[in-house]
Amino acid sequence: MNVLLHICCAPCAIMCVKTLRQEGIEPTGYWENPNIHPYTEYQARKQTLEGYARSIGLKLIIGAKYGLRSFLSAVGSDFSGRCLSCYRLRFEGAAKYAAENGYTHFTSTLFISPYQNHELMLRAAREAAEKYGVEFLHRDFRPCFTQGQEEARALGLYMQKYCGCIFSEEERHLRRRKKKEEAQP
Repeated sequence: MNVLLHICCAPCAIMCVKTLRQEGIEPTGYWENPNIHPYTEYQARKQTLEGYARSIGLKLIIGAKYGLRSFLSAVGSDFSGRCLSCYRLRFEGAAKYAAENGYTHFTSTLFISPYQNHELMLRAAREAAEKYGVEFLHRDFRPCFTQGQEEARALGLYMQKYCGCIFSEEERHLRRRKKKEEAQP
């Protein structure tokens, strides 16, 4: 089995790579995340992943570059449906690369996050697999999430505060503001 592992960030990759390696699968990492904004956040996550991949001997491919326009085009004006559009954009990129470069399967570190919508991700991943004629390797990595986060902290890896898109960053700021307002007498 030749697996391309779409990676959203180094902290999420830790346990996904370990789990696959324990199964006897040596994945190749694949970075394509046009949803991550602003550019400084994109660079911080990418550089952290590059360093982590080197440290564990993980082959890493950097796919599409910073992609504000491609992300916004995929979302269009459907802000409430943006997550499915985002999953499709990233999984199609991974599935296409996998199919064009001899990989038999692809999967994603997004499946470790308890904050992501797993049903929508499964739908988008299966659609991408069918479209590009490559198998989707489903693994529910969520039981390993806490351990991966602890290991990332112990390694001193950059840990982000939101999923990456400009909409989730906005939601984070709105939640923070609401907490402050509720705390005031």
